[in-house]
Parts: sequence; C-alpha cells; structure tokens
Amino acid sequence: MFPKTVLLIGGAGFIGSHVASQLAARDVRVIVPTRRRDRAKHLILLPMIDVVEADVHDPAALARLMTGVDAVVNFVGILHSREGSPWGRDFERAHVALPKVIAAAAKAAGVGQLVQVSALGAAEGAPSGYLRSKAAGEAAIRAGGVDWTIFRPSLVYGDGKCFLSMFAGLLKMFPVFPLAGADTRYQPVAARDVARCIVHALGDETAVGQTYPLCGPKVYTMRELVKMTGRAIGAERCVIGLPGPLASLQALALELAPGPTLMSRDNLRSMQVDSVCDAGCALPFGFVPLTLESEIDACLADFRPTDRFEHARSKAHR
Repeated sequence: MFPKTVLLIGGAGFIGSHVASQLAARDVRVIVPTRRRDRAKHLILLPMIDVVEADVHDPAALARLMTGVDAVVNFVGILHSREGSPWGRDFERAHVALPKVIAAAAKAAGVGQLVQVSALGAAEGAPSGYLRSKAAGEAAIRAGGVDWTIFRPSLVYGDGKCFLSMFAGLLKMFPVFPLAGADTRYQPVAARDVARCIVHALGDETAVGQTYPLCGPKVYTMRELVKMTGRAIGAERCVIGLPGPLASLQALALELAPGPTLMSRDNLRSMQVDSVCDAGCALPFGFVPLTLESEIDACLADFRPTDRFEHARSKAHR
C-alpha cells in the first residue's frame, strides 16, 4: 500500500525537493523538517507539503516528527568534512550518527518503511572517509529494525543544478585546465530519475530489503565531462590530467582556498573508485533514464552568454 504520510529528512535539498513535489502530486502528505524555514521556501506554497522547523539530530524532535508517519526518506549528505579516522567528525554526524537516530526513532514510532539515499561506491573498505561513512550509515539503517530500501546514485544533476557548474566557472577563467582524477569514470543520473525511483519504491513491497545503484545511460571520464562543459558554454580548453602528487597538491590547495570548498583531499580519495553501475544496470523498476546531453543546456544556462538573460526571466516566471 502506498504511504499516506511521508517524512523527508533533508527534503528541502536538491533530490528531496523533487521527491516532495512528486509525492504531493499523488496527494501524499509530505513533512519536510528544516532548521530554517526560509531554506524550504520553494516548497512552502505547494499543496500537501508541511515545512516544519526542527533539529533532526535531536532524538526528541525526531520522535515528534514521526508521529503518524507511514514512511521516512533520509537524504542528508555532505561532501566535505574535517579530516579524521575512519572518517571526519562532520561525516560522523551527518552520515553515521544521524541514520542511527533516524532508524531508532522510526522503529519506536512504528514507521512502515525507511529509505536511505547513500552513494555509489559506499563500502567499508573504500578509500575515502566520505564513502566509508556512507557505508556505515547504510549499516545503521539495515540494523535498525525497520523495513528498509537503500539507493546509491552516481553524480546527480538537473533543473539548473549541476556538478558541471563548478567546471564551467573555472573554464571561463583559465586557458588550460589542470584536472585531478581525469580518468575516473562516472555515470551521471538525473535528479528527476532518482526521485522517480524513490517514490516508486515507497509503494513497492519488492523494494524492501534491496540496495539499488542509480545511474544514467552513459559512462564518462571526468576529462570527458569537463570537455563537454567547455563545448556547452563556448569555452573549450586543453584539459591536462594531473599525476598523483600534483593531483594531491591541487586538492589541498582547493581545500584550503577561501570560499566554498570546490575539492578536498578526501574527494580525491573518492575518485580512486569509478562511480559507475554494472553493465546493463542503469535504473530499477523499468524506468528509462534521461541523458546528460538532453539536460546540459539547462544545467549550464547561467554560463552561456546567449542564454543567461532568458534563464533569469524563466526563473522569475516572466
């Protein structure tokens, strides 16, 4: 039976917002907790969605949020953390401790299904703290005593939010592009496709106890993704793959640079593992994935001189 009320932890974020909209379209009541209500202002006016100010790391707050809830989806994830072993304290809080608290609260509240959004490549013996902590979070969900489903997406893009945007900004500035992890392979997947799979799983008993990798239809190296970005914004550049020591130096420099962290040493360690699905495996449940090529113009509209004005008008609904 499809759930009538779903709690989306991290539901104001990129993938969570897609899931919230799709559930609301099915007349499902959706609860989206957030520390600051203005972070979820894009969801506040949608029917069937209740935005609630709450600290999801607080067990008592979680217990209140889960009252009368049929299913819970946890989207919470971060890309960067202070260094530590086996992972940094920020990864510990977001990827390990929080799933434990969520699983305990869900069991106590009698929640029917718990869905965890993890990461492709998550494994106990993975090279990075990010991937190891994601695996530990999965283990907490599996051991929590609630029917569970886990999704492991590759790089996610869509609706003007795109990992390629980081490259686009840099390509505009440099005539030659040095790149760490140039040969690492990825299989990017659209956020709408990830959301479709999650929503389907909530009404599918066969999804219980399953771990699903989520990938798009095509594999790219990081070098190919950067070159694709350059072509899309009219800034084609020579891409130079950096060997190990220089790649580490670049990662450290970007980690220590002021402003938002573009890359860290832990990110570089994650790039030792290809983020791709097994041959013939893209999306479960018979869904046909969108292609990156069909979405790239929307992802990079802010970086295309001829599109920037129209993109701004579109976002303003004019």
